[in-house]
Amino acid sequence: MVSFAPAAGQSNSRAWPPGTPAALADQIAATGAKLWSFPTGATIGESSPAVTNGVVYIASFQNAQSQAPGRTYALNAATGAKLWSFKTGQADASSPAVANGVVYIGSGDGNVYALNAATGAKLWSFKTGNAVYSSPAVANGVVYIFSGDGNVYGFNAATGAKLWSFKTGQKTSQVQSSPAVANGMVYVGSGSAVDAFHLRAGPRPDGGPSGSFTRTTRARARSKRART
Repeated sequence: MVSFAPAAGQSNSRAWPPGTPAALADQIAATGAKLWSFPTGATIGESSPAVTNGVVYIASFQNAQSQAPGRTYALNAATGAKLWSFKTGQADASSPAVANGVVYIGSGDGNVYALNAATGAKLWSFKTGNAVYSSPAVANGVVYIFSGDGNVYGFNAATGAKLWSFKTGQKTSQVQSSPAVANGMVYVGSGSAVDAFHLRAGPRPDGGPSGSFTRTTRARARSKRART
């Protein structure tokens, strides 16, 4: 079930999703009442919602108690009305990322999907070697994601073409660390380590997205238990 309630301290209609009547927003802000709830029929576990342009995007997780399939949903942020849903092959624990009118999400069926944000139509998918519970990061026309097959991937955001991959040594379907991108670096947790990938700057020879086509350095920092 997806629920939407006011955040603590919201006291005016400007903080609410577009389309929310001002009188209703003020009433809910004053009383703390739940605005809406949408039942998916499945479990929403690790997936966190992404909200953009008045739409909430989230994924549901099929489990043993529910026969409802895993789906990615788009819901009207003001009313909770379902705009569309997309069924994947298995459980979805990944959180969606939305960029340039496209929703990117990983699935337990091993695929990374790109969906039209307005219609839910599949634009492309890429099959990895294991479940993808990691959530994607999108920067400079590239989608970065960590698969349970132990690889960190970089994909062309428009076409889904694989730009590169790197095997971390961590191979398990329970890999859930999600990449972060900053200053030409991609960071991801891998077992007891943090891996950092330095991406070469400049345009690709084939005209693809810049700053994304190869890994040039790798730093590995082992985590240490804090001493008291």
